[in-house]
Amino acid sequence: VQLVESGGGLVQPGGSLRLSCAASGRSFSGYAIGWFRQAPGKERELVAAIRWSGVTTYIAEHVKGRFTASKDDAKNTVNLQMNNVKPEDTAVYYCAADTWYTIVEERGGQPFYWGQGTQVTVSS
Repeated sequence: VQLVESGGGLVQPGGSLRLSCAASGRSFSGYAIGWFRQAPGKERELVAAIRWSGVTTYIAEHVKGRFTASKDDAKNTVNLQMNNVKPEDTAVYYCAADTWYTIVEERGGQPFYWGQGTQVTVSS
């Protein structure tokens, strides 16, 4: 199984960035893809998730209205669109795959599959 993130980089405050997670190696039917981030000295946090079916999405309250998650069925990728980014969005962003329960609902859930991460830096 491979989850490969792309699209990270340096962006100015107020700008936009789109991260992609390419998933391969197994059927993800019934799974969900979560976008997590971890800033230096901070705990990892879930910012968004989407069921592989694309029907249901979750956006964390503190990024709601700025981040959206979507799925590109043709490319087998899950995207995280980040708009109006802020310096506090600076972190390494990871995509992860597991059940919706593990990613979104279970307190302290640990997804089984992880990507290698992509750095997002918001700075002027």
